[in-house]
Amino acid sequence: MNAPAAEGRVTRYGPLQDSAAYDVVVIGAGVVGAGIARELARHRRVRVALVEASHDVGDGTSKANTAILHTGFDATPGTLEARLVREGHALLGAYAAECGIPVEPVGALLVAWDEDQLAALPGLAAKAARNGYEAARVVDADALYAREPHLGPGALGALAVPDESIICPFTTPLAYATQAVRAGVDLHLNSRLQHVTWAEGEGVGGHTLHTERGPLHARWLVNAAGLHADTVDRMLGRTTFTVTPRRGQLVVFDKPARALVHHILLPVPTALGKGVLVAPTVFGNVLLGPTAEDLHDKTATHSTEQGLSALHTQGARILPELLEEEVTTVYAGLRAATEEDDYRIDSWAEQRYVTVGGIRSTGLTASLAIAAHVTGLLAEAGLDLGTPTSLPPVRMPSLGERTQRPYQDPGRIAADPDYGRIVCHCERVTLGEIRDALGSTVPPASLEGLRRRTRARGGRCQGFHCGAALRDLFDGELS
Repeated sequence: MNAPAAEGRVTRYGPLQDSAAYDVVVIGAGVVGAGIARELARHRRVRVALVEASHDVGDGTSKANTAILHTGFDATPGTLEARLVREGHALLGAYAAECGIPVEPVGALLVAWDEDQLAALPGLAAKAARNGYEAARVVDADALYAREPHLGPGALGALAVPDESIICPFTTPLAYATQAVRAGVDLHLNSRLQHVTWAEGEGVGGHTLHTERGPLHARWLVNAAGLHADTVDRMLGRTTFTVTPRRGQLVVFDKPARALVHHILLPVPTALGKGVLVAPTVFGNVLLGPTAEDLHDKTATHSTEQGLSALHTQGARILPELLEEEVTTVYAGLRAATEEDDYRIDSWAEQRYVTVGGIRSTGLTASLAIAAHVTGLLAEAGLDLGTPTSLPPVRMPSLGERTQRPYQDPGRIAADPDYGRIVCHCERVTLGEIRDALGSTVPPASLEGLRRRTRARGGRCQGFHCGAALRDLFDGELS
């Protein structure tokens, strides 16, 4: 097998130059695909490429996640998802601490609003125990309102899940991709897949991926294409599942709302998902959402009057005072729902192909466990991985509101005054942070990508005041 270079390449434009075969190509640079590439990078004898249709990492479903680090307490016992979420919770929690990904262990309260929901809580606690989570406890109405005094009237009790946490959904896939590239993985962005051809024998590689930037050759192929995983599956002659995009619309409230809520407030779940929640974010905001709308259009990431009205109604019941707060923004994401209420991870050794489908919002939590599982499937199918090694350490920028940000660090400012020069005043983002993001291993290709790396333009004015300066910095016109 080919030995990877000390550091991989990041390409976005122009034809793909290298016609040599990769040992493994991973399709899709969301949180799952980037996690798989990172895990494969531990095996240095394997030459790996991560291929993404968009111009950036984490630019699809991953960027619109509800940003919860799940315990897996409410997963269907015995499913692959239940196991991988449980394992992933521990793995990602440790990885986040190591790499500086913001996490806050705020805990969750599954709120019962009627007698039927109240009666269901002990069963949900028992279900959590079957999933290996023993800490869930039913609390009565008095205890619930003592924990959440701003909760709307009429709640009868709740299931307390103390180990549910909030996490940064942007930093996580970027950390994976950064570490993968530093360990030798080639990251090819703006490389939308058009079709795949397969040839028996070793040759230059069993698979030829025909992308908009040219062909790539791979001996093994991993399909982590998210919403488009079924399309890629069909390119390989498989029809094992169909992705139905499930839209989730969310409302983000400004930072003064953060004092209104202390936990993740969840409803009793339904067949469509966990339902509408109210949750704090690691950036100091409050989320309301998501909706759950099954669609046919895999590009329908717009918000609707009907969806936002439904969220307003739900929010008025859950946390009435929240609706008096200022809204920072609204957004929508699409989850990759399939016919089955479980992950669809399958291996075809004869085709040297693994597909990773049906990964819904829990995929953020499960990402490292999914990566280990997929790597194991590749090894079982015949890929000689060799002995794993340690990866180059990464330390991600400090984006969490509860951590010390650069503008609050006198020592850092003394060493480099750019960390005291604020560019985005809503989010307190400094010139030093912008400079670091633009010069990073996987730099942004747009102002939106810059926002996900620094929080710039993510605050109350949404870039009205800082947008021009950020554009100048991005274009290299401001010294």
